[in-house]
Amino acid sequence: MLDIIKGAVSLGLLWSVMTIGVYITYRVLDIADLTVEGSIAMGAAIAAQAITNGINPYIATGISLLGGMAAGLVTGLLHTKLKIPALLSGILTMIALYSINLRILGKASLSLLRMETVYTPFERLGLDSSWAIIALGLISVIIVICFLYWFFGTEIGCAIRATGNNPNMVRAQGINTNTMIIIGLVISNGLVALSGALISQNQTFADVQMGTGSIVIGLASVIIGEVLFGKRNFFLRLVSLAMGAITYRIIIALVLKMGMHSNDLKLFTAITVAVALALPIIKAYINPPKIAIEEGE
Repeated sequence: MLDIIKGAVSLGLLWSVMTIGVYITYRVLDIADLTVEGSIAMGAAIAAQAITNGINPYIATGISLLGGMAAGLVTGLLHTKLKIPALLSGILTMIALYSINLRILGKASLSLLRMETVYTPFERLGLDSSWAIIALGLISVIIVICFLYWFFGTEIGCAIRATGNNPNMVRAQGINTNTMIIIGLVISNGLVALSGALISQNQTFADVQMGTGSIVIGLASVIIGEVLFGKRNFFLRLVSLAMGAITYRIIIALVLKMGMHSNDLKLFTAITVAVALALPIIKAYINPPKIAIEEGE
């Protein structure tokens, strides 16, 4: 059981970077961005191809981050400059990335067996593979959270948050909301691609299909984090996202341990997200608001 929990925590830390990226578009910008299903696979593809060509794994991971940012930029330009709805812009980019990822990989799947990865230096220190993943995953999450907490406290970061909350007010202040949306999408997909690079090096292969359903996993982790760990301030909210991703992975590991077939995982995730999103309505049915009736004069 301890090994199962340790494996779930290690994987949850890697997926938490993607969860934070999904949070930026879904909660901060109020956009359902499906680009992430392509950009997570793009990050994995770039990292795998770069590593197999002899590039340092850390440099390869950095290139993956840039690739994801480019994908976010395309979605942002489609939405803001060509006036294509945000949801459709993400779908178009996601579809295009499937072909691009195939071009990058050269085939449907690329193995990283016996290749050096970002976890290799930690393993050389005497850590087993799970602890090496946890160590690097924790470092990555801390860096991402601290950077975003600082960035969203700057003038540009506050403008991005305000754009998602009240774009009309932001325009009245003379701020270009299109630019803020593009920056948010670039950061979001950069983090998603970074997560894809870390995940591919963990599972020792990159697959063009690995992004399928990732948006649902990200949303599930966001909602679980908010429901279980709260959203009192921005820093704690970012921490809760990481905790939500870890909790989601632990739940999945326990469900599999109880005998659920792996083919049913996406159905389980979809039901979890649907129930979590419907919680306010469910609570309203269970505890209907009391209407105070004033006595007549």
